[in-house]
Amino acid sequence: MLYTNSQLNTVSAVSPRIVWKSIQWKEVIEYVKKLRQRIFRAEQLGQHRKVRKLQRLMMRSRANLLLSIRKVTQLNTGKRTAGVDGYKALTPTERENLFEKMKDYNLKSVKVKPVRRTYIEKKSSKKLRPLGIPVIKDRIYQNIVKNALEPQWEAKFEPNSYGFRPKRNAHDAIGNLYTKLHSKGNRKWIFEGDFEGCFDNISHSHITEKIMNFPENRLIKKWLEAGYIDNNVFHETERGTPQGGVISPLLANIALHGIEKEIGLVYRWTKRDGKHLDRKSVGIVRYADDFVILCFTQEQAESMYEKMEKYLNDRGLKLSRDKTKVTHIEDGFDFLGFNLRQYRNKDNRVKLLIKPSKDSVKKARKTIKEVFERKTGRPVKELIYELNPIIRGIGYYWNKVVSAKIMNSIDHYTWILTRKFLNRLHANKNSTWKKERYFKSDHNGISRNKWILTDPDD
Repeated sequence: MLYTNSQLNTVSAVSPRIVWKSIQWKEVIEYVKKLRQRIFRAEQLGQHRKVRKLQRLMMRSRANLLLSIRKVTQLNTGKRTAGVDGYKALTPTERENLFEKMKDYNLKSVKVKPVRRTYIEKKSSKKLRPLGIPVIKDRIYQNIVKNALEPQWEAKFEPNSYGFRPKRNAHDAIGNLYTKLHSKGNRKWIFEGDFEGCFDNISHSHITEKIMNFPENRLIKKWLEAGYIDNNVFHETERGTPQGGVISPLLANIALHGIEKEIGLVYRWTKRDGKHLDRKSVGIVRYADDFVILCFTQEQAESMYEKMEKYLNDRGLKLSRDKTKVTHIEDGFDFLGFNLRQYRNKDNRVKLLIKPSKDSVKKARKTIKEVFERKTGRPVKELIYELNPIIRGIGYYWNKVVSAKIMNSIDHYTWILTRKFLNRLHANKNSTWKKERYFKSDHNGISRNKWILTDPDD
């Protein structure tokens, strides 16, 4: 049986059981999308009663429930990770059963369970980052609430905030910085900021104060105070929002909202350009808990420590001593894996160049090397299957900036590792045999490279 968006919200107890593979997902997505747009528009117009009414409608919507089950159990990378109850829903039948159990839910009566604490290695160091994994049902409820709360705050969020927001990514943040730091600009001093343990230290009272008018603010407070289980021991959570929760990035953005006002950003409005940053104002670009403030003088940049004191105290945060510093644009700075720096030529003219940072290049090399080490002695097919998405991802992330030389060096590095891999795999074969067996030209004619590693059995 097929279901439209109107049918999804009228399925009753006597209706036939829903069939997961027969759901018209385009209609479900369109229904939720339009409802999100209505919440966003009502918030823009200041229609606060209508916003709350639409949010309640969103949280009662069975289309929203279905979409949340699909996202949590089918699309998210953490779909195979269970919470404290050990329950997962990986098959269509299990998802159908989950929908049948939850279709008559009432958010006011939801019993929140503590999250399961686990640890992953940080990208920038060997330190472990704590993650809190909620149970499947709590993740679904969080996505339901997020679809109602997010569009309201998207109408409020600052234009220079990019992390964990729909339709925004790291390249948008770098593009904004390029616009503000071009050669004719006067903002030469950079305040590089980073919040220490942002997700672990955010004040609960500050978050609950900001979402006071949201219909299900009590449920969000329950999630914040649910606690976590680590090595079968229960721990209370008095602050912070656990990384790993579906709604956690949104709550972090809500808590961090307001930094532009604290540091004194000034906007102007003209008929030609609309709302834009004043030429004499400092600038800022924030991506989650990483941010840079662009200033005109060194004294102005150093004064940001004092200006941000109230902002930090209200949220229970501190600046990271290791990552927070003041630099000049000609010395360069790293942000989101890129290095931004102004270079002077022989005529004393400056030019802004954005390149992959040294740390991100080291990380890329390390990731590629680890794949070769794991696949030593295994068939070439397995190596290609795991390595291709990594190389493609690195290329997509770097291809918007000045990266030709670095990409060539990564290509050469990969070739050296490939040659070592084949020498170990076929120690008694000569180079000609290995070339004829494993290296082919592009049969599509897109690339002129005749040394493309291929699977001989494919």
